[in-house]
Amino acid sequence: MAELPGQDRVVAITGTSRGIGKAVAIELARRGFSIACLSRGGLPPEEDGLDEATRARLVPYTCDVLEEAMVKGVLADITKRQGPLHGLINNAGFHVSVDTHTFPTEEWEAVIATNLTAPFRLCREAYPYFVENGGGIIINMGSFFDKLGTPRSAAYCSAKAGLGALTRVLAVEWARQGIRVINVAPGFVETDLNRDFLNQPSIKQALAKRIPIGKPGQPIEVARLIGALLAEDMPSLTGETIYIDGGQGMAN
Repeated sequence: MAELPGQDRVVAITGTSRGIGKAVAIELARRGFSIACLSRGGLPPEEDGLDEATRARLVPYTCDVLEEAMVKGVLADITKRQGPLHGLINNAGFHVSVDTHTFPTEEWEAVIATNLTAPFRLCREAYPYFVENGGGIIINMGSFFDKLGTPRSAAYCSAKAGLGALTRVLAVEWARQGIRVINVAPGFVETDLNRDFLNQPSIKQALAKRIPIGKPGQPIEVARLIGALLAEDMPSLTGETIYIDGGQGMAN
């Protein structure tokens, strides 16, 4: 049997219980990567039809990305249980829709903490493991909202724009250590969390007009992009934001 692209390579992913994180974890496991699945529930992602070999590569860990001590402990556990860390995918995040003039400070800080501070923390704590391993790759899950003035999304847009900036800074700082940092920025993606909303006739019609390809993306598309970034040897590709939004962010 031919060796899988991810054979013996360990990748930690946050927010793997559902949505894009779940799709990425399963896709990478199918490609042979050993996946450390970080979620608050501590359960592996489930999907019908997974073979035993793929299931065995999905190793669950309980981790709240807002808890610094927990993040440190989980990263140490991963390297002990699964081996040297090859990749980190900062996927966990959330969005709230609030008029900016009534946006409570606590809610603002919660969005920033999860979407920007937590990825920073994970990158920083993973750094020595990557250095010890001779390099690695970090993929931050951004959003095409980072370049849009989207009403009622001030905190989310700010956090995702900050994540793109963090990606660029770390890519430059850590290049000599063989660490690549890339920001993957999806547009509208249909998941179990937003499927009912996106399939409302009025929303569906509006997005069909606004998205050049005529529809939202699917989690597997993001997962395949990330799979390619991890599987291929591309030392010069670092610091970039790669948009996967059906052309919406550039459309007039």
